[in-house]
Amino acid sequence: MNNYAEVVVLVEGPTEQQFVKQLLAPYLGQRGVYLTPIILDKPGEKGGDVKFARAKNDIEKHLKQRRDTWLTFLVDYYGIRSDWPGYSESKLQTEHSRKAQIMNRATLDEVKKLFPGHNSDSRFIPYVSMYELEALYFSDPPCLAEKLGVQQRQIEEILEECGEPEKINDHTTTAPSKRLGKLSDRFKKTSTGIAIAAAIGIPKMRDACPLFNNWVTTLENLGR
Repeated sequence: MNNYAEVVVLVEGPTEQQFVKQLLAPYLGQRGVYLTPIILDKPGEKGGDVKFARAKNDIEKHLKQRRDTWLTFLVDYYGIRSDWPGYSESKLQTEHSRKAQIMNRATLDEVKKLFPGHNSDSRFIPYVSMYELEALYFSDPPCLAEKLGVQQRQIEEILEECGEPEKINDHTTTAPSKRLGKLSDRFKKTSTGIAIAAAIGIPKMRDACPLFNNWVTTLENLGR
């Protein structure tokens, strides 16, 4: 039996791709888990348009390509389209962790139904981040404030309002990336954001973000 695991990570756009490539892949590679981030693809559509109709084609392709690999995805709940399994039920919930649980379970159930015979129950690991990848950057207020050139108190006020990074909501004006853009015009998702993420590091994000930590733990355990 191999003491390592190869995992394809389907992501919605270049920011998530760079996050996996520059941070998560080296971190998990030390634990025998090797990640390959691939942007979801569909002719005429670009990163950030997160439809299940778009994602399911890539899910099927990668489940069928190699039976000795695992498949996961990293997509934001914010901006996800209404055709996604579990979407309508999740919108009835108030607790962010319950929303995530419903989305992930419904996605896995749909994939098992659509693509039977590919061991998707064990090989497919869905992860819908609450509410955006950028929520993870609030895991370290001093570092975030320094990188943005703002007062730490401004970051802390957002966390006091919302409770913890993964609870920073998905409204068009108050989603994590929107808040970061309002705090500083320095913030750019795929450049500044990834630099901030690298400065904070995966361990601090895991400590502050239980849902993210659960996903990373599941991937980590594949190499054991």
